[in-house]
Amino acid sequence: FIVFPFLVGAPVLVAEFVIGRHSRHNAIQAFHRIRPGSVWPLVGWLGVVTCFVLLSFYSVVGGWVVAYIWHGISGDLAAVTDYGAFFGAMIENPGEVLLFQGLFMLATVYVVQAGVSQGIERANKYMMPALFVMFLLLALRSLTLPGAWQGVVFLLKPDWSFFNGETMLSALGQAFFALSIGVSVMITYASYLRDDYDLLRSANSIVWMNIAISLLAGLVIFPAVFALGFTPNQGPGLIFAILPAVFAKLPLGVPLFVVFMVLVLFATLTSAFSMLENIVAVLAYKKPERRAPVSWLLGLAIFLAGIPSALSFGLLKDVQFIGARGIFDSLDLLVTGWSMPLGALLIALFTAWAWQRAAVQREAMTGSNLPLWVFDLWFVLVRFVAPLAIVIVFLHGIGVF
Repeated sequence: FIVFPFLVGAPVLVAEFVIGRHSRHNAIQAFHRIRPGSVWPLVGWLGVVTCFVLLSFYSVVGGWVVAYIWHGISGDLAAVTDYGAFFGAMIENPGEVLLFQGLFMLATVYVVQAGVSQGIERANKYMMPALFVMFLLLALRSLTLPGAWQGVVFLLKPDWSFFNGETMLSALGQAFFALSIGVSVMITYASYLRDDYDLLRSANSIVWMNIAISLLAGLVIFPAVFALGFTPNQGPGLIFAILPAVFAKLPLGVPLFVVFMVLVLFATLTSAFSMLENIVAVLAYKKPERRAPVSWLLGLAIFLAGIPSALSFGLLKDVQFIGARGIFDSLDLLVTGWSMPLGALLIALFTAWAWQRAAVQREAMTGSNLPLWVFDLWFVLVRFVAPLAIVIVFLHGIGVF
């Protein structure tokens, strides 16, 4: 997970930046403008469809965050002693998960239909640093719990018996998901960037901060997992079982937990805005009057598509697909393990092989004062290293060799 963002993630991230800013268009029109009359716009469509599927089950997790905020405010969490059982009962309740999934999508659509720039950038200046500070405080608390060191060892000490194609594919998908690459979201966002924006430095900063936040989150979760007697195999629900228990060890634990979850909700929503904006930018292209109705119709469609994922831990828990996985986990594998790596591979190939190197260099170096060898290194990574790594990991992950 630490290696992939540098060898694969950063090169593809810069590639999406270069495509988006050069074209000044959405994920589909960007490929049309650079290579008119070709099949490359299908890469943009792959990203759009992937964003739709991804947001359908990502909104379920967003709904869980909203639900925890509600239970914290209502006082329900104050009486809980077994947070794992509480979370399990919550996600098995069909009415509750669908209600809060719907509220999460409602908030997402409300912002996107009006345009994501108003207020979001200003709020980011305060909310994200506040979330980072709270993560630091939580990490300090987790690390001081009795038995916490066992969790640190579990997180950081390699266990080579788990080093195989499946885990490498999972790590690659997680790196793509964390950096929001492979689905053309960054192409759409980069189309709004000014020419004085240093794409190479920005990608480097994003990768370093992403890894730092990921490790920090691990130092919050896993020391507490072992200190509080949980097992580290609960998937995406682990944060909902562990964090309330950590906050319970603090003065004013429940109110602080509510504040923390509000910050997490904001971070979750910003990702949801990106996914929905990527689709809306295509369907409302050059027709701003269509933005609002398209956003609302898409939001409804995504909510309906997400219902099976929301119910996959309760009413539909016996429905299984890929490798005996439930609906939620199957879609997660489909997106992060297959679709996002494929999208990243195609974006790398397009940038390094289907586009003139001189044009790529001109766009990548615009606004940057970095030496030319930095571009040369990046171009080698995006032309050879990233595609080869993606293909090897993907084929190994699906058991080809």
